[in-house]
Amino acid sequence: MLKLFKLSDKLVKYSIAFILLAITLYPKFPFVKIPGTYVAVRLEDFLLLLLAIILFVKYSPKIGSVFKGKVERSIILYLGVGLISLISGIFLTQTVLLHIGILHWLRRIEYFIPFFIGLMYFKNKKPGGLDFFVKVLVVAVAIIFIYGLGQKYLSWPVIITQNSEYAKGIALRWIPGSHINSTFAGHYDLASFLVLVLPLFVTLFFLLDGFWTRTVLSGIIFTGLWLLANAVSRISVVSYLLASTLSLFLLKKYRQIPLVLIASILIFSFSSNLIARYTQIIEVFYLKTKQNLKLNYNVYKFSAFAQDGIELPKRREPDRPLFQPVSIFEDRSMSIRLNVEWPRAIRAFSKNPILGTGYSSITLATDNDFLRLLGEVGIIGFSAFILIIVNIAVLAKQAIKNVSKFAGVEKGFVMAYVAALPAVLLNAFFIDIFEASKFAIIFWLLTGMFVSLVRNHVYEDNI
Repeated sequence: MLKLFKLSDKLVKYSIAFILLAITLYPKFPFVKIPGTYVAVRLEDFLLLLLAIILFVKYSPKIGSVFKGKVERSIILYLGVGLISLISGIFLTQTVLLHIGILHWLRRIEYFIPFFIGLMYFKNKKPGGLDFFVKVLVVAVAIIFIYGLGQKYLSWPVIITQNSEYAKGIALRWIPGSHINSTFAGHYDLASFLVLVLPLFVTLFFLLDGFWTRTVLSGIIFTGLWLLANAVSRISVVSYLLASTLSLFLLKKYRQIPLVLIASILIFSFSSNLIARYTQIIEVFYLKTKQNLKLNYNVYKFSAFAQDGIELPKRREPDRPLFQPVSIFEDRSMSIRLNVEWPRAIRAFSKNPILGTGYSSITLATDNDFLRLLGEVGIIGFSAFILIIVNIAVLAKQAIKNVSKFAGVEKGFVMAYVAALPAVLLNAFFIDIFEASKFAIIFWLLTGMFVSLVRNHVYEDNI
């Protein structure tokens, strides 16, 4: 019986490793198309179904203990509110199609399956088991980098899901000036994933000893920074710098912070696309400010006053048309958010502020996960999700207070996660990252690991 238990424990271990590799490396080819939407059932969905079965079979005797923690209970609460919101969207506001809404709700459940398997696998485990998964992440990022190089220099296919046509699995080619997606469904997904994992490699580089260990970590950090620079996500670059700085600060590696910032910015400076996008922000701000100042100046300078007894000259026809085209200065990404996506989410929220209009009711991207939450599941669903984050943040606080109880890879992982969490939330203000399957699955898997590791060292299973 003990031998069977050990075998099943190994099965879970390699299942987690397979998830880390399969989710990050396998492109998002559609498997079963869903009528009425361009979101398809993919092979990763069957993989996670198999994982859920393994999870249930192995941990069914302990199923009661799974939901004792506050993080777990808040997840169940969020999913429950999501179901009520879905029912409301179908029958009350009639903004959701039954089969599509149910699939969207099931997808949210699917994203949390890795959380529970990461949680249960590391529960009460002795230190040392995390090293294997960090190595798997190193391999994953290395392959992502190789495929990204292939896309840029060897015309390897690009598979993305950014619109209905591309989501059919059409193979595209990288063209100069475009973003690198590598194996991800979009450059934002890739960049958000790097924001999550790069601080871990940076932290471990300064924590672990050994020539080959540091050589591998320095190489993987460089590859990650190259990918981040070529993904050309401005907010993700800022988020990465924030997370890396914070992780080193928490570990009191103060002298290493300038080194990491300078090296990172130096690598980013070689990306002409990234520099152009940051320059665009400055230019738009400058030109709009200049235009506003000019308009105000003309209003006050050319004021007319009438006097009696003076014959006014005859009106002269202008040499040029009365109406000149107005120059429009805008940042396209922010313009779409401000004028299209964010107002659409706010309109959905106004229809039913309490429960929202249901999953899938905001059919296209919102590029703000918090506004998307408000629009789809209302104030109650938004509050339930924030409760998950708050409970994770409580554990993060405990980890910081008890940092001396961690050592080696676990210390680096825990502090890197604590630092990456606010960076991920910053990204969520501009990207729907918790709806992006590749990022969401990896994020919740690592979150489950983090929760168990902190509880193992802090001995507070009720938080």
